[in-house]
Amino acid sequence: MTAILETFSAWRAERGAQIRSRVTLGFIPTMGSLHEGHVSLVRRSREENDRTLVSIFINPTQFDDPADLMQYPRTLENDLSRLRTEGVDFVFVPREADLYPDEYQYRVRENVLSTRLEGAHRPGHFDGVLTVVLKLLNIASADRAYFGEKDWQQLKLVEGMARAFFLPTAIVACPTVREADGLALSSRNSRLPPTDRKRASQLYRTLSAAPTSEVVSRELHASGFDVDYVEDWEGRRLAAVRLGSVRLIDNVPIEGRR
Repeated sequence: MTAILETFSAWRAERGAQIRSRVTLGFIPTMGSLHEGHVSLVRRSREENDRTLVSIFINPTQFDDPADLMQYPRTLENDLSRLRTEGVDFVFVPREADLYPDEYQYRVRENVLSTRLEGAHRPGHFDGVLTVVLKLLNIASADRAYFGEKDWQQLKLVEGMARAFFLPTAIVACPTVREADGLALSSRNSRLPPTDRKRASQLYRTLSAAPTSEVVSRELHASGFDVDYVEDWEGRRLAAVRLGSVRLIDNVPIEGRR
């Protein structure tokens, strides 16, 4: 049976008992609107831990565009049903007032990687991400926390934060889950109209096939994408594009690069 918890005190009592009994815990922080990418993290956690905790919280501090926050899908009942089906032990659904009693006066800021790529196009985004992730990792007190590689820059920042603050939770990177045509699974995909959804699969194919980031950018522009950036960085090719009002990000490894 899946237990739904809304307060810190309820979870801390539960986790304290687990620790005393040497029960291992895997943790997956999410913003809901769950898809097979999230499910893959859940399954990995269940394989590697005695218990699994998933949090669902739409974090307002990481949205640089208020309209984007308003449009973010809210599917809590469907999410809970899916997590029950997957055998998740605990779901933490905190309230904003509990997670931000200081009204975001205190926050985490990284000054190098967070200023590039997504950070350059979404001011303040990573401050919000790192702040809420640090809060949730502290609350969860898990042995392992699972993050998808689709959000590569976010993953690298979370890994760096965990090292910088000596967090005891191991950060586990998990492969991107894709549709049959290559499009990386994302909660935003549901907002694509049919014509744009068909075109969206070109993002992955072009990232994977083009010889340079400059060629990727030109080919995506020619296919009707608005390109925020395409950049090769530390063995990875990262991109952010827009189709209409929907913004998509993806990344692929680059063979032979470091």
